[in-house]
Amino acid sequence: MNSWWPEGLTSFLVRHPARAITLSRAAWMLRRDGWWRAVPFLPLPDAKYWHFRMVTANGDSPEGLTLEAMVSAAEWSLRQRTGK
Repeated sequence: MNSWWPEGLTSFLVRHPARAITLSRAAWMLRRDGWWRAVPFLPLPDAKYWHFRMVTANGDSPEGLTLEAMVSAAEWSLRQRTGK
């Protein structure tokens, strides 16, 4: 999982549109500082930080996180911020 947009995410979100808000909120928290100052002008995470997050979430497993695991991690992350 080297990409910030995992394979199959689009079709997953078509099947589960309510998850788009959860994933969007969690992705916003991962954006790099000053993202608007550099090309591409998108709120993407820093590549090194994204790699760190994927390793801590998935270990050295080559198959990567499943989309369901990503949604579960995003929901957990959002709950931690609100203390619920």
